[in-house]
Amino acid sequence: MFESRVTYRGMVYPWHCDHMGHMNVMWYSSKFDEACWNLLAMLGLPGSGFAAEGTAMAAVEQHTQYKRELFAGDTVTIESALLEVNDKSLRMLHKMVHDASGEIAAMTMIVAVHLDARIRKAIRLPDRLRQRALQMKEQAVAVLLEMPA
Repeated sequence: MFESRVTYRGMVYPWHCDHMGHMNVMWYSSKFDEACWNLLAMLGLPGSGFAAEGTAMAAVEQHTQYKRELFAGDTVTIESALLEVNDKSLRMLHKMVHDASGEIAAMTMIVAVHLDARIRKAIRLPDRLRQRALQMKEQAVAVLLEMPA
């Protein structure tokens, strides 16, 4: 059975809203970014470890679908899953849920590449992390089958 990977919980504040009164797209991106870092930390790639190892992760592709407007005072939860594990990259899916209704507010798919921070070139994910990522991906299959489009 899949254990949900909650990677973010938060609230929409008034300053997250634009002139039309709903959360601006920049804040969706910000919340998804925080979810990415939490997912990477669960995988064994905490942000604090990158400097020590001389590595980094860089998003190279992102596709977002906005499904429902969010307003000041709304609380949200993001659940994340790994879709694909390659030698040098990860493809992940993040689902933002409006807590009060249970409706999906937005979904984003991100491809991130593991880099040598000094030369800014893609490098292989360490074997221990690749193995953990493959385990997480296998667990995610059940969730993806349950996710509404």
